[in-house]
This record gives sequence, structure tokens and C-alpha cells, in this order.
Amino acid sequence: MRITPRKAISAFLAVCAFTLSLSLFSGCKKAEARKEGELLIGFSSRDLSAEYTAKLSEAIVDYAKTKPGVKLVMVDAQSDVQKQFSQVENFIAQKVDAIILNPCELEASAPAVDRIKAAGIPLVLVNQTTKSAGDCYIGSNDFEAGRIAMEAIAKKLNGQGGVLMLHGIMGTSAQLQREAGAREVFAKYPGLKLVDHQTASWDRAKAMALTENWIQAHKGKFSAVFAHNDEMAMGALLALERAQLKKDVYVIGIDAIAQALSAVKEGRLDATVFQDAVGQGKGSVDAAILLAKKQPCPKETMIPFQLITRREPFPIPQIT
Repeated sequence: MRITPRKAISAFLAVCAFTLSLSLFSGCKKAEARKEGELLIGFSSRDLSAEYTAKLSEAIVDYAKTKPGVKLVMVDAQSDVQKQFSQVENFIAQKVDAIILNPCELEASAPAVDRIKAAGIPLVLVNQTTKSAGDCYIGSNDFEAGRIAMEAIAKKLNGQGGVLMLHGIMGTSAQLQREAGAREVFAKYPGLKLVDHQTASWDRAKAMALTENWIQAHKGKFSAVFAHNDEMAMGALLALERAQLKKDVYVIGIDAIAQALSAVKEGRLDATVFQDAVGQGKGSVDAAILLAKKQPCPKETMIPFQLITRREPFPIPQIT
């Protein structure tokens, strides 16, 4: 059986999360056993079931292994704000030297950030932000991602046509900023019309079902689909292909996950906007180490997005 990149990542992280979760929760009231001088970093991932987040988490885990004197403990919040808050409490009880947090939501995750700050533990936010700031943010400008995607649609449609937009989980910083970037482009091109927009919660199956409903409700009224991530773009693509309508509809997503890149190469998916999971992962580990050692660290590091089409390829970094 062929092992796809997505399956490989999922298998790796399932084992990794299980093993590291055991190390965290087996003695959450006692400090994690460590060698003298060793730095202990806690990392809470938003949701390992999402392919981009899985890539980001794998990059963090793998890069931390290359750092002498550093021990990383990773757990999966499964998009559950309360679970992530409990994980933060456990990290504090473990007396970690720094925390890397991939927050679940913009507002609802702020109490977890406040709790970490109250405990005096250095905090790196990665990939998404909250209403409360950490000591450092490593990510990309999601407003720019939304703008890039909608500009690609505007160019393809010559500034005229109907568009459907699939949102990520409402209230996350990525969803809010990607929508804002897209709406800036709508304002720039009055001929572009937002026919419908709803959340599919970053999920492929939900996006497929929603697109199927839209095909029934808006057939002939839209010429493009903008999905806030590639998982949803792939769901929309499958729905359009099954309805034999893909040739008339331009589809673009964000993240450049493996299956989306393959679909772009095959000419099925029109485009994706590359988000550098490896760069974000390495940057967050480096920042956590600097903060734990009380060394200067940039308050914010933004890693650029890049449009990928069959005509505009981009070298994608690989985890080694």
C-alpha cells in the first residue's frame, strides 16, 4: 500500500503525541524529570487532525530534536479551548522553561495566554494569535494570504464574476484575517460579487457538503471558490468534479499541503497559497530557546506567503 505524505504525517504525529502526552500527564503535579541544565519546552498544537497543523507540529518536534540540551513535550488540543487551557495548566505544573502555543481561537484562547503570563513563563505564539499577546509571535500575515488568493481570482475572472468563500473556524485569527484580506479585493473590484460564504471549519468533508448545497442553490451564479485552507479547497474541488462543473469554476486554497500541491500539478486545483510550516516551526523553537535563556528575541517574525500555480511553482522546503 502506498503511504501518502498526509498518512505519513498523521502516523508520525499519532505516535509522537501519544508518547509525549504520556510523559506529560503521567506526573503532572511533579516537575518533568530532566538532565541538569536541560531546557524543557511545552508545545500545545491546535489540532493534529488538520494537515497543515500536523506539518507545523512535525517541524517543531523534529527541529527540537536537533537542539542539544532541549526537551520538547507536545500535546494536541483537538480544537478544544478548554482542553488547551488544561494543557497550559499542566505545563505550568511541570515547571517548563518556555511554552509554544498554537492557539485554538482568537478570543477564547486569550485566558490561556494570560495564565501563562501570570506564571511568568516565556510564551511563543505560532501560526495564530490571540487577543492577549505572547512574548513572541512566529507566523505569516493571514490578511496577505486572503488578498493574494482573491487577487488571483480577480485576475482569472478579469474582475467580473460570482465568488463563493469557505471560512475556517469562525473567530480564529486566520479566518478573520483571511476574510479581511479577501474583502479588500472585493472592494477594489466592484464587478466581483460574493454570492455566498459560510464556515466549513477547516474541514474537507464539511466543505464538500457545503459546496454540494451551493451547487444546487447557486448553479450558474459563481465562477470561483476561495477556501481559507487547502483542506476545504479539496472538498470544494471534489464536489465540483462530481457535479462535472469544475471546468467552469476556479478554485484556490491556502497552505500548500501535499494533496493540494499534487492537485495543482495535475491541473485539477487551480492554485494554492504556500504557507511555510517548516519555517514557522523552526522559528518557534528558536524563539522559545532564546526566551528560556533570557536572551533577546524579536517580538514578531512574519514569513511571507507565496502563490503557487502550474505556471508559478515555488520550491517547497521539506522536513529532513
